[in-house]
Amino acid sequence: MSKTTQTSQFQQALEAVEVLSLEDQVMLLDILQNRLRQQRRNELLKEVAEVRQEYAEGNVKFGSVADLMAELDD
Repeated sequence: MSKTTQTSQFQQALEAVEVLSLEDQVMLLDILQNRLRQQRRNELLKEVAEVRQEYAEGNVKFGSVADLMAELDD
């Protein structure tokens, strides 16, 4: 089967959504948006935890832009 005859999973999902009623499509969109927001929150929480861990280990430096530029020149 060639790639042109294969239907991608994404296309299959779109076609499945198109057969839903408008009300069901709106409900699905709301659910997907909520899940995406939650995934983004989870990623942010993970990143914050990683930064806090690096800070606790002393791997974070503070300074001005001038300090950064001076360190890059060294």
